Amino acid sequence: MKQISTIGLDLAKNVFQIHGADAEGAPIFNRKLRRAEVLRFFERLPPCLVGLEACGGSHYWAREIVALGHDVRLIPPIYVKPFVKRGKTDAADAEAISEAVTRKTMRFVPIKSADQQAAAMVLKTRALLVRQQTQAINALRGHLSELGVIAAIGTAKVAALIEIVRDEEDGCLPVAARLALAEIADQIEALARQIDKLERGIVAEARLTTIPGVGAITAASVKALVPDPDGFKSGRHFAAWLGLTPKPHSSGGKERLGGLSKMGNPTIRSLLVCGATSVLRRVKGNEKAPRWLIALFARRPFKVVAIALANKMARIIWALLTKGETYRNTGAAGDAARA
Repeated sequence: MKQISTIGLDLAKNVFQIHGADAEGAPIFNRKLRRAEVLRFFERLPPCLVGLEACGGSHYWAREIVALGHDVRLIPPIYVKPFVKRGKTDAADAEAISEAVTRKTMRFVPIKSADQQAAAMVLKTRALLVRQQTQAINALRGHLSELGVIAAIGTAKVAALIEIVRDEEDGCLPVAARLALAEIADQIEALARQIDKLERGIVAEARLTTIPGVGAITAASVKALVPDPDGFKSGRHFAAWLGLTPKPHSSGGKERLGGLSKMGNPTIRSLLVCGATSVLRRVKGNEKAPRWLIALFARRPFKVVAIALANKMARIIWALLTKGETYRNTGAAGDAARA
């Protein structure tokens, strides 16, 4: 029997598909494995190259298979798709993974540790609670507006609405409405306590919070969701991975640049854009603002300038992570942001 050199493993919940090939790429087998059989199968194999599609459970399986002495590499699913010959089957996917993992120019995803996954879970749980809090606040505002009760915009102004709901002497609300809205008010306050509890447990990268527009949540997100910043050749590659660069569509020597590519991690991208927007609201019209921002404001809309600043922030973050340094404020940008 030919010696197995490459394995393509298509992950699933219970039934996995595995494709084996020799050193020349010739297929040896393509079979199914039950979940309990996967690790026993790799225990019996000599060390080989194993490819998996990067997904939620791939990092766990990668760590387990690496512990058995194999070389495991995670591939973005979008890079595996071109190698699928025809149709969508588990066998075709496993074969495509086995072929894609051997390509010299293939890009791989770093394997996350359990601690890095846990840190990401904290952030994702906080984001879920924030969405639920926003939904509850919008529901409270909407119901009260039907009865002519409104409050100023902002989460901090919701407390005034909650006081009205709980004031039984206020006759502007029917009894049934007060009973129902009191439940929503309790939910809003409970979610606020849960969000505060999670935020106290978030450990941020202190070096990154020195950058104007980068707060604790952004720094913690970068730390949890970018396990290996050295995997990017430069800050431009990191910014492009985040989707903060135009999407090219060029052919025949004609360069065409479209809107944002929106590749990579949407969480970090949105946080950087929000941080850049908050900085720009203080920079606009400020004489201490950097000259390049003032010049960009003169010829581009506000949101375009915000994306440009977010791109610059991403490149600064990459530089600090790879060089282990702290952001050195030259004065103009920081002073303008604090003004």
